[in-house]
Amino acid sequence: MTVVWLAAFVVFLAAEALTVSLTSIWFAGGALTALVVQVLGAGIRLQLAVFVAVSFLLFFLVRPAASRYVQEKKTPTNVDGLIGRRAVVKETVDAGSGSAVLAGETWLARAYREGERFLPGTSVVVKAVSGAKLLVAAEPQD
Repeated sequence: MTVVWLAAFVVFLAAEALTVSLTSIWFAGGALTALVVQVLGAGIRLQLAVFVAVSFLLFFLVRPAASRYVQEKKTPTNVDGLIGRRAVVKETVDAGSGSAVLAGETWLARAYREGERFLPGTSVVVKAVSGAKLLVAAEPQD
């Protein structure tokens, strides 16, 4: 049974190395623990119970903390900084056409909501950016 637990350990480690998704590493820990229990002379039922228990304990207790540590932090781009800023309509903006000036630059602009229309000189707020187009909505009234 030593060979089986060792093989399971290697397979789970290899699967984790290929996917890097923190799914099979927990089972590698269970297989390694079951191998230790087997070397200490325990029977197959205890080995299987230890494998299952350790695998799931690692999965449910350690995985959340490990996931937070491993997850990539989203790096905001310059475009993300445009959302929420004020722009002034240059050419009438509706669902299909228009332009607006934001920070001295002219951008293509479209209405954020279907049916909205903004005339030149209107102050609008950038709600999203799609490609090279600003999606704008009415500026909230204070």
